[in-house]
Amino acid sequence: MRFEHETLAQRVCFTPGEAPATVRAEVQRLGGSRVMVIAAATEADLAERVTAEVPVVLRHDEVVMHVPVESAERARAAAAAHEVDLLVSVGGGSTTGLAKAIALTSAIPIVAVPTTYAGSEATSVWGLTEGAHKTTGVDARVLPRSVVYDATLTLSLPVAMSVASGLNALAHCVDSMWAPRTDPVDQALAGEGIRALAAGLPAVVADPAGLDGRERVLYGAYLSAVAFSSAGSGLHHKICHVLGGTYDLPHAQTHAVVLPYVLAFNAPAAPDAERRIAEAFGSASAVEGLQGLRDAVNAPRALRDHGFDEADIDDAVDAILEVVPANNPRPVTSHGLRGLLRAAWQGTDPLTTVGEER
Repeated sequence: MRFEHETLAQRVCFTPGEAPATVRAEVQRLGGSRVMVIAAATEADLAERVTAEVPVVLRHDEVVMHVPVESAERARAAAAAHEVDLLVSVGGGSTTGLAKAIALTSAIPIVAVPTTYAGSEATSVWGLTEGAHKTTGVDARVLPRSVVYDATLTLSLPVAMSVASGLNALAHCVDSMWAPRTDPVDQALAGEGIRALAAGLPAVVADPAGLDGRERVLYGAYLSAVAFSSAGSGLHHKICHVLGGTYDLPHAQTHAVVLPYVLAFNAPAAPDAERRIAEAFGSASAVEGLQGLRDAVNAPRALRDHGFDEADIDDAVDAILEVVPANNPRPVTSHGLRGLLRAAWQGTDPLTTVGEER
């Protein structure tokens, strides 16, 4: 066994029902005296409660999916004008992403307070969209110094969005099994993440007001993001970044739809990863385990339901082929990728439409 694994430096606090006090303590610990709070307008009241005991000099609510460069520039200018020395993000992946965009050019530390299961808070990955092109990168400056997980803050997240967001976290786990920099530590984290998410998501669906399921999903989302941050972006994330950035598709739903098709595509060529995933699901096969979970939680089914046009498949294939990881377990051809995207667009059975293609 020979590998190198880098563990990111981050403080993580699981404090159910205690977000305001924990955020205050983390801001004090980091020496923040001029805080910029980033939260979408729809979460303004929640963010105000969470940061009620923090020295806030600016509240910023221009949060846009996929973080357009123009939005990032306005937020950076606002932070500079108010001499901000610490950022508190309260929200999902787009909110965390905007905070990261500010930190990327200023190195202002971030305290992240997630309200979804996006996982961005536990990675050093940033993303910006300009025109129809999404650029991503890795930079230590964007990793939040502290993360405050409070499951009570996710209670208002609708069940359908909880499912899509949780399956986005699951995609981090699956991709981490064969991503460019994966190692045994990443794979162990990803396996435990799958187990937590597979147990937590049905519990959220069965009892949306219960904390047990939501805490399990938060825990799984954190593990998935830590694994993903180390392992890097595999085929699944390369596909979804192109689809999201180019065609402005909703982030979580796109990941939730595409995941079973990438798993069916790669699994036959990655037997060890397939076995690990199947064991985490407690299933005979990885795809069967994933499909069983998707059926149980009524997961998003087809890209055509979320704004992707069949006529764009060929152009998307060309764009994705340019960014396919060189070490993907199975060679990716335009023919194979076209079949994968068409199946995901239609929402057909991934085993018969993707897994059996050779």
